[in-house]
Amino acid sequence: MKRKQKIIFVAGARPNFMKIACLLKECRRQPAVRPVLVHSGQHYDAAMSDRFFKDLDIPAPQYCLGAGSGSHAEQTAKVLTAFERVCLKEKPAVVVVVGDVNSTVAACLAAKKLNIPVAHVEAGLRSFDRTMPEEVNRIVTDSISDFLFVTEASGVDNLRREGHAADTIHFVGNTMIDSLIVGLKKIREADKRSWATAPLTESLKTYGVLTLHRPVNVDDKRQLKRLISMIADVTQQIPVIFPAHPRTRKNMETFRIRIPVRMHCLEPLGYLEFLSLCRDAKFVLTDSGGIQEETTFLHVPCLTLRSSTERPVTLGEGTNILVGDKIARVPGLVRRILRGQSRQGRVPALWDGKASKRIIRILVRAFS
Repeated sequence: MKRKQKIIFVAGARPNFMKIACLLKECRRQPAVRPVLVHSGQHYDAAMSDRFFKDLDIPAPQYCLGAGSGSHAEQTAKVLTAFERVCLKEKPAVVVVVGDVNSTVAACLAAKKLNIPVAHVEAGLRSFDRTMPEEVNRIVTDSISDFLFVTEASGVDNLRREGHAADTIHFVGNTMIDSLIVGLKKIREADKRSWATAPLTESLKTYGVLTLHRPVNVDDKRQLKRLISMIADVTQQIPVIFPAHPRTRKNMETFRIRIPVRMHCLEPLGYLEFLSLCRDAKFVLTDSGGIQEETTFLHVPCLTLRSSTERPVTLGEGTNILVGDKIARVPGLVRRILRGQSRQGRVPALWDGKASKRIIRILVRAFS
């Protein structure tokens, strides 16, 4: 009997798990290959990881690298050395990395140093802002990956402009949307009364959602105060629900920033609960990358609290507005949204729930 080829999937942060969930499911359906899941531990909270794994039907990882917190260099170095040992033991046919976190570039480097092919899911996205650590990770990972799996047309254009061979670029769609489509079905079947947000959303009826986690927004006292002051203005029109990132919450306490009366600050939520919250929101205020895509698919207005985005399709075709440093605009934009004057947008090409099938089909054809 022919030995199954191993495909290692590396995930290091919660958004990564949304991107690999359906890939793992598709891989398990293929008789010629066997998936191996590696959790780098870059973002690790046992309770939250368990909840995400359950919501996304992800099996327990075979390896946990325990990268933990630390500087960018420390995290990258820990994953680089730990993942090298995994590769030497497992001898995979290919390593699949996703997104743009430190674990992504570290695992890519470790594999390539051992002459193991690498596939990058979410390749080609560019903010053109190299002060963002994620942008550096994206460029470095793409530069040495063998399979470049692209979520939107701009990614193809960027990779071609950077000189990548046409046969390495595959426009396949968005695996995070695959998980979102599965998640929406689960939400329809779920008893949402058991969720922590149930009493809050039932009492509020209408609300906006806020997420904040990027260092440029939350590690600078003056900037964080400006943002929360702006949210206080928004809450004069509509309540805002804020599942707070642990670092953001800590900084708000350290900087002694008072939470506005109608800003409801919560602990981080599970995937399905947060997805349900966003689906039913009037709008989402965020500095996240993935949420720009999710809100576009959900046709929910998104106001992005950043000066650049690596996901331009959400601006051109979707529901996203880039606020930049003009945060004083936000209350006015919210007023227009509440009047029904926001753009509905359309779902981008190949965001159809089948991206994972396309990716696994390509990899199986290459290595089986």
